[in-house]
Amino acid sequence: MKSYVSLDTEAKLKNTQEQSPHIHFIGIGGIGMSALAVILAKKGYSISGSDQKKSLTLKELAENQIHIFPTQAESNIDKIFKVHGKNILIVRSSAIHEDNLELCKAKKYNLRITHRSEILAFLIEQKQSIIVSGSHGKTTTSTYITTLFSYANKNPTAIIGGIVPLYKRNHNFSDGEFLIAEADESDGSLVQFNPNIGVITNLELEHVDHYKNLEDLIKTMQQFAQKCEYLITNFDCENLKDNIQNTKWFSIQKISNIDFALIPKESNGCEIIADYYEQEKFIDTIKIPIPGIHNLSNTIAAIAACRLSGILFKDIKKGIDNLQLPLRRFEYKGLWKKRLIVEDYAHHPSEIDAAISIASSIIKTKQNLSKISPKRLVTIFQPHRYSRTNTFQKEFAKSLSKSDLVFITPIYSAGEAEIKGINHKTIGYELKKLKPKLEIYTPDNNKNLIKLIKEHTIEKDLILIMGAGDINIICANLFLKLINNKSIRNNLAA
Repeated sequence: MKSYVSLDTEAKLKNTQEQSPHIHFIGIGGIGMSALAVILAKKGYSISGSDQKKSLTLKELAENQIHIFPTQAESNIDKIFKVHGKNILIVRSSAIHEDNLELCKAKKYNLRITHRSEILAFLIEQKQSIIVSGSHGKTTTSTYITTLFSYANKNPTAIIGGIVPLYKRNHNFSDGEFLIAEADESDGSLVQFNPNIGVITNLELEHVDHYKNLEDLIKTMQQFAQKCEYLITNFDCENLKDNIQNTKWFSIQKISNIDFALIPKESNGCEIIADYYEQEKFIDTIKIPIPGIHNLSNTIAAIAACRLSGILFKDIKKGIDNLQLPLRRFEYKGLWKKRLIVEDYAHHPSEIDAAISIASSIIKTKQNLSKISPKRLVTIFQPHRYSRTNTFQKEFAKSLSKSDLVFITPIYSAGEAEIKGINHKTIGYELKKLKPKLEIYTPDNNKNLIKLIKEHTIEKDLILIMGAGDINIICANLFLKLINNKSIRNNLAA
């Protein structure tokens, strides 16, 4: 297949190690950047990076002989330049603004600057690739695929936008023939990728800071679809059915004329039992050890990708029992004062609906996931970006209205400028109009949030913490005694 990577970037990266550039990542601690940096380091490239936030990720990077600068200062580029001269490749993401000091100094030195997507595109060209995109479920689906591949003894290289439980990190390096990665559509850069197999989980308006409307997003996804040698898409998503040309369909609702179907039979707050079909032919009944109908859709997407890659179903089935959600996807954190704490990355109304659906199922079916059986749903939501809050404030209110008690924190800006009249309280106003008797709190700071949580939650509450910002860190200050990052099987056994 033809490469769409910048020829300059490709040529530099393909040279021998002695001629290869030193590669510097601005913001190396990011979930996508860090995975790329480690993979390149393991391939023998000289790597450095900068990040202002301390994290376990940076510790792992340092263990892979990657030099980490704790600030993003001009002097970092000066120091690298003294050692490597102009033979330096600067990698940035869309999160790095034009006034970034390192970026500005790199431009003064006339250094080669590239986007992280070009590096991923280069790596995609080196192997048989499976690339997962879609508005929701990318990280979960790509985590499932890597897990199923690994249990089928097909050790893949993986670059994932979350922590994969099997690896306990967001990447895996392998000399094997396959690469699995997720393609973030948030900035449109996925149109550079040429996957052997593409997967699109679903499609609805998201990333309104980049896309002016749904039609704009659809055009980008159509370009991505055209670059895929084979494309697997979700028949249950109307936007995909109406707008994207594919190779194979998957579904959790329909069998007729569907290539891969997984039809639910029984479900509760812990697992789903479903019938698996290929080309309308019944194959087997399988138990998926993860709750949530959206996760069933992610499961069949992963199975479809594995089957299209040539993995036998009997080998896939071995891995299904071992499927786990990536971290911060309905992650059970433990008990705090007889309250069950769950954390989820949800930051779009559809994702909030999915997380609340699982939580409600746990309460309704009286699943004894720990020493308590929760009776009431408490949601703590941190809105992510002013643009998203402005677009979806009514939808956020509708989703949160399914709770028994709601806390809404100040918006995590993710570097965006404020929008006048838009804040976390505007969601609270919409929610109050929708459900006047619902108990709602919109604290102005973290200290007040923690105080209100202590005052208004009760024993046997299921406390669902949602958001893509730093809400997990904020709540860890309150729930410190229980946070140990172990799985529910080890941490919550009665």
